[in-house]
Amino acid sequence: MNHRTALGALHIGALFFGLTGVFGKLAASASPSIIVFGRAAFAVLALGLFASLARQAWQPLRGQDLRRLLLGGVLLAGHWVSFFVAVKVGGVAIATLGFASFPAFTVILEGLLFRERIRRNEALLVVLVSIGLVLVTPQFDLASEATGGLLWALLSGLLFSLLSLTNRAGSGRLPAVQAALWQNLVVALCLLPFAAPGLAGVTAMDWLWIALLGIFCTGVAHSLFVASLAVIKARTAAVVFGMEPVYGIAVAWVVFAETPTLRMLAGGGLIIFAIVLSSRMAAEQPPKPRPLAEGT
Repeated sequence: MNHRTALGALHIGALFFGLTGVFGKLAASASPSIIVFGRAAFAVLALGLFASLARQAWQPLRGQDLRRLLLGGVLLAGHWVSFFVAVKVGGVAIATLGFASFPAFTVILEGLLFRERIRRNEALLVVLVSIGLVLVTPQFDLASEATGGLLWALLSGLLFSLLSLTNRAGSGRLPAVQAALWQNLVVALCLLPFAAPGLAGVTAMDWLWIALLGIFCTGVAHSLFVASLAVIKARTAAVVFGMEPVYGIAVAWVVFAETPTLRMLAGGGLIIFAIVLSSRMAAEQPPKPRPLAEGT
C-alpha cells in the first residue's frame, strides 16, 4: 500500500462504518438482537479470512486478555444493540449523531476513572457536543420517537466510550484484528440466546443486509483501517473517520428520504467538528492502546 491507496482504503472503511445504520434499517423484519448476532457472526468469518490472508502472528491468550476481551465483548454487544434500537426508533441520522457523542463521554469518564484533569480544549469538546445534541433533538418529549432514538444513541455512545477505556486499562498486547475477532465471537455468543427464537423468521433479503453489515461494515472496514495505519498517520486516520456520520446521513437521505432539518444539520456540524477536534487532540497526546473496535 502506498500513501494514496492507503488514504483511499481509509475513506472506504469510513464509508462502510457510516453505512452501519443504513443496513440495520434495511433489515426491517430483524430485531436488534438478531442484527447484532448476525453482524458479529459474519464479522468473525471476515476477520478470520483477513488474518489468514495477511498471515498475522497471533498472540497466545492470557488470563487478563480473556477477562478484558470478555468485558469488551459484552460492552460491544450492548453498544451495538442500543445503536440499532436507536436506528429503529429515531432513524439513521439521529442514531448516528447521538452515537458520535462518545468522545465527550470519553473525556468525562477519563477524568472520573483515571483522575485526569480535564483540559480547557477538552471542556470545549464537551460543550460543542452538548450544544450539537440539543440542536439535533427536534423536541424534548420522552414520548417522541426522535427523543427516544437519541437517548438510545447516547447510551450506545456511552457504552462505546466504556469499551475504549476498557482497552486503555488493558495491556494492548494483542493485534487489533485478533482482538476484534475474539470480541465479535463474544458478542455472537452473548446475543445467541436472545436471537435464536426469531432466526427462522428472518427473510432472505434481511439476511443479505445483515451479512453485508457484518462483512463490510465490520470485517472489511476494520481490516482496511488496520492495514492503512501501516502507511497513514494516526492523526490523518482519525480525521478521515470523522466523516463517518456524514457518509451515513447522506446515504440515509438518499435511500430513506430522511431529510435533515437546518437545525439538525447545524447540530450535526458541531458534533462532527467536535469529533475532528477530539481526534487531533488524541493524536497530539502520547500513544495509548488502540480501541478493540473502531466505528459503529
